[in-house]
Amino acid sequence: MSEPISFESYLDSLGPLSDHIDPTIDTPESAAIKDATVSLAELPAIDTDSLSTWIKSNPRAVPVLGLIVGLSQERLKNTLRDRFDTQGWVKLGRNEPDTLIQWFDEEFSLVELTRRQLTATYDLGDILVARAGSRVVATRATRAGRGVEDDIEAIAKDLGLTYETRTRFEGRNGQTAPCDLVIPNTDDAQIVVAAKGFDSTGSKLTDAVREIEEMAAVRKPRQFVLAVIDGIGWKSRKSDLRKIHGLWTTDQIDGMYTLRTLDQFRTDLREAAELRALL
Repeated sequence: MSEPISFESYLDSLGPLSDHIDPTIDTPESAAIKDATVSLAELPAIDTDSLSTWIKSNPRAVPVLGLIVGLSQERLKNTLRDRFDTQGWVKLGRNEPDTLIQWFDEEFSLVELTRRQLTATYDLGDILVARAGSRVVATRATRAGRGVEDDIEAIAKDLGLTYETRTRFEGRNGQTAPCDLVIPNTDDAQIVVAAKGFDSTGSKLTDAVREIEEMAAVRKPRQFVLAVIDGIGWKSRKSDLRKIHGLWTTDQIDGMYTLRTLDQFRTDLREAAELRALL
């Protein structure tokens, strides 16, 4: 295993996980939203019957109806699960359009808000207000964090290791802890990896620290615990990052890496796998 580096050196190696994106440039997601609104505007009338027919033909556009009434995608998922016991809006839109639209209208005044916004005129101020309250930043943060997970999975796959992702592993005395990658599997965990990438700050960073502390607390003496942590969000939560670094310097975890040091992660992962006869 590689030797720990200083906290300051680790902090300097952190980098942004996502590039700045011009908000005026169309993406597949923004194009789909625009296409849906054009289609809505072409309806001869806006009422529950017409919207039910429309969503049955366009079930993937349910999030657009959510945006019309002010629901972020995350809140839409949670609200659908509470009401329909599922987050599968495509299936709901296709199979239960009348029920779905009736619920949207009764709970969020969908028909009135759709009519009002289809005929409204917006200026730059309205656009910026909407952008400030949008889920764009949160979406990019989630995508960036998932990118770190994808990177470590790709390395494990390239090394030819058997693994499972986004699960829990069993440590000493039958205790379990969360992990983003386990080799070879949850019941016979030899190597476990945490992947935590955040460009924004918030409770998820505190949750990430707690998860890695759990991993360190339940590990068996022969289990390797590695953590890949990156993103500029950690620079605003140095105390949280320092806690993880402390686990590394006191040998409670075996390695701590950023995207810039993934080559070292690959080397250490291979070494750990060879020591446990997994390669």
